[in-house]
Amino acid sequence: MRRSLIVALCAGLVAFLAAFHLPYPIDGYDLTGIRRLLYLERVQNGELEGDLPPEGARKSLMDIQLHLPGADSLDTVPAPDPALQRRLQRLFADRDDSYGITVFDITPGAPARYAELRPTNRYQPGSVGKLAIATGFFAELRRRYPDRPERRRALLKEHTVQAGQWIVSDHHTIPLFDPETNDYTRRQPRPSDVFSLYEWVDFMLSPSSNAAASVVWKEATLMRAFGDEYPASEEREQQFLESTPADSLGRIAHRVVHEPLDAAGIPERMWRLGSFFTHTASRRIDVPGGSIGTPQGLMRWMLRLEQGRIVDPWSSLELKRLLYMTGNRIRYASAPTLRDDAVYFKSGSLYSCEEEEGFTCEPYTGNRFNYMNSIAIVETADGRVYMVAMMSNVLRVNSAVEHQSLATFIERIVADLHEG
Repeated sequence: MRRSLIVALCAGLVAFLAAFHLPYPIDGYDLTGIRRLLYLERVQNGELEGDLPPEGARKSLMDIQLHLPGADSLDTVPAPDPALQRRLQRLFADRDDSYGITVFDITPGAPARYAELRPTNRYQPGSVGKLAIATGFFAELRRRYPDRPERRRALLKEHTVQAGQWIVSDHHTIPLFDPETNDYTRRQPRPSDVFSLYEWVDFMLSPSSNAAASVVWKEATLMRAFGDEYPASEEREQQFLESTPADSLGRIAHRVVHEPLDAAGIPERMWRLGSFFTHTASRRIDVPGGSIGTPQGLMRWMLRLEQGRIVDPWSSLELKRLLYMTGNRIRYASAPTLRDDAVYFKSGSLYSCEEEEGFTCEPYTGNRFNYMNSIAIVETADGRVYMVAMMSNVLRVNSAVEHQSLATFIERIVADLHEG
């Protein structure tokens, strides 16, 4: 009897402790109100059937921290490390010369190592540009509440926004969970959908929803326009959007995104976002210029993130948490060698095909253009930390698979240098 009681108590204690150490962002539901996290929490607890993220995606919320806070002396990356540079050049020696890549090893307690190939090459950034929107959005949150991060979080969690026609059209699906019925599904967003700001930002970064990106950028533009009066009434916001010329709205949206990037030392020659992600939004807000990205600019963004200098330390940490890969890992982040490692990741692709004898157009294999871009902060199980920004335009090959394969080789290079 006593032994049975002890076993029961131990089992109860294990369950109790597990409930308070759920993997991030599964343990972030109470903090954010993002409902897909509640679904994952219930799966983790055995209340629902479903797939959990890989082992490396199971850090706790409080385990995710910035690695270079206050490192203002590191204004830019160091000179290339000879050993890492040689290995990187050898890896890409026989590969297409459209690759541009930067690698920065910032492992705590070890010498910083940096290497690069074609870091200033310009590419169509695709969905990596959503990081620029996130930067502008969090900058406007700080402008609204400069010294009150708790008010920023409350606005993110409590203010809801209807999708409307801003989301047309988007082929990406988003995860939807009803806490009352436990129904979980994925579908394309609809104009009638209403979500919190936190959920819209999560949709933009996790499943990379184009619809969510347009909504978030529109809301950041409204924050700039209304200032302390944001959120204004739906009628006032609609009147402002309808009465302001599209090019004037575009200039506001441009400043919203690029002022905080410029403040972080990322000028438009390194990274520029020049269009909304849905057709309807692009017609209503005409942003000047086109979109470009460089491995140099993306690496500087990750460096500033780890320094707490993307807007401010609170925003940098929150963005890093939002980038933690708990959904399906794809492209670079899907490399099996990274399964046990934490990966903070965003990718972007854009491909196009034209008629060519003997060629079949498939996803990510364009023969007209075939952009694939990956940024990743990798924290390995044995304590190494490194950042990678890789961009390419390799025609007629599956670049999603190529980036996955290159992640394996880069991990091996970084690991070998630490062992040697």
